Amino acid sequence: MNKRLIISGILILACSIVLKLLFVAFKNIEIDDFHPASVIFVVDSSASNQAKLAQEIEYLKSICNILDPEDSIKILKVSESSYLIYEGVPTDNSSINKTLAEFTKYDSSEYGTAYGEAIKKAFEHALNMKKEGYVPSIVVIGDLENEGDAAKQIDWETLPTNVENIKKYIPEISMMFVYAHPEKLDFVKTKLTPVLGEKKLIIANEQTVAKSQRKLLEAIGR
Repeated sequence: MNKRLIISGILILACSIVLKLLFVAFKNIEIDDFHPASVIFVVDSSASNQAKLAQEIEYLKSICNILDPEDSIKILKVSESSYLIYEGVPTDNSSINKTLAEFTKYDSSEYGTAYGEAIKKAFEHALNMKKEGYVPSIVVIGDLENEGDAAKQIDWETLPTNVENIKKYIPEISMMFVYAHPEKLDFVKTKLTPVLGEKKLIIANEQTVAKSQRKLLEAIGR
């Protein structure tokens, strides 16, 4: 009887120690605070940007490939006007490919670049997606050339203020500008870094885009 009591006591003690160790281990595990992202692409499909468009579309798809299925994307076409051509998950490769092929076709009459109109719409989408629980990011892909209707182009004097206002509602918003000439990207950095900061503003020209995807992931908290 005494032997059985001793063995039972040892087993109970051992189980207690194991349970305590497991409790401490689980207590110290940090739960991944995952928040889905909403990446809003602004793609220049104007006549003047056609030479690099195929490369830029592949870049867009490379970003989709590194996003999570829970994330959301929107694609805004930019030419003489800007409008939404796709919204959905980044993993729907078939729909994304068909949409881009259909709505970024060369049209010699579409020479203008409504970047300002596109970014305004991107801000509106970002605000809506924030309300849905997403972390918004805006990715502008194109040469940033000002062509056509001046009223639809970017007003660089007011854009920093607009971004500052957006940050009141979306403090974590990030922006990326890729494939423009370094001189234009330097201008973007001068205008927007004081508002967005180094980590939330990403710029990359054609030669430096390879590392920009990783920077985007960091900007959206991955």
